[in-house]
Amino acid sequence: MCVRNVYVGFHKDILRIDCESEVRRICSFIQQQVRAMKRDGAVIGLSGGIDSAVSAAVCVKALGKDKVFGLILPEKESNPVSAEYATKHAKELGIEIETIDITPTLEAFGTYQKRNKAIKKVFPEYNSGYKSKITLPADLLARDAFNFFTLKIDDGKGNVQSARLDKKTLNGIVAATDSKHRTRMMHLYYYAEMKNFIVCGTTNKTEALQGFFVKYGDGGVDIEPISHLYKTQVYQLAEYLEVIREIIERVPSPDTFSFQVSDEEFYFRIPYATLDLLLYAWEHSAPIKEVCETINLTEEQVKRAIRDFNAKYNATKHLRQLPPTLEQVSYQ
Repeated sequence: MCVRNVYVGFHKDILRIDCESEVRRICSFIQQQVRAMKRDGAVIGLSGGIDSAVSAAVCVKALGKDKVFGLILPEKESNPVSAEYATKHAKELGIEIETIDITPTLEAFGTYQKRNKAIKKVFPEYNSGYKSKITLPADLLARDAFNFFTLKIDDGKGNVQSARLDKKTLNGIVAATDSKHRTRMMHLYYYAEMKNFIVCGTTNKTEALQGFFVKYGDGGVDIEPISHLYKTQVYQLAEYLEVIREIIERVPSPDTFSFQVSDEEFYFRIPYATLDLLLYAWEHSAPIKEVCETINLTEEQVKRAIRDFNAKYNATKHLRQLPPTLEQVSYQ
């Protein structure tokens, strides 16, 4: 593991923040970046989730509601409440919004067809009446298991089947699904350039450290105002900024699969409240014994989490870097 920060102590409230001070700091950052890029405001994609809600709220505080534009970009497999919550939150903020159904664009690209083709290799009977999702083994702290993905399908009648995915089929499903993120970003940049606005990102630190974002999708933005905050800290700001209860109480989900799946089920394998504390301990090289006593976990559980963090961090390094150039490469 690469140590990125100096360890200064570990306790259950280590992630508690001064929300008023933090909002001021983020607002100053947004203002500085908008000026530096010679832009007039910010465009943000509103997903109906906690991260985009908080990012939009701080943009409004930093720039004013007339300089923030929200885009709601559902498709036929999105959870209907996503657009509903996003619209309600935008009205509370008083910002202008536009809702664009990206289904036709995805159909033209072949997103659903390409994904379904991959799924049919596992379940030949799969058709448009089915729902699907991919998951990792549940509860990393309860038992050790490799990060192998499982495909689950529902025939629409409550009959669920599952099968472990090989790498080729997994890659086919992920490649098709990620086109949803990249299609949304195409719309965001269209409006940003038309309005001379920046595109505001919504990735938090938990996601950034573990690579839970799509390169040139939700990761392809002009600024990331909350990427220094763990997910649980984003929730603290949501309470302070009075984000609507529906969003605060909603189970976090990537919302890119027709069969609903949570962030924990799909990727992290640990509840956020524990995950963030463990990530902080990992990032700051906190003594394992101290972590065990603070979170009431065994040494094996903590080490298991650290192995998982290292694996995901190293596997997704390229997502956090600019494309390599010949000038950056040093030859032996």
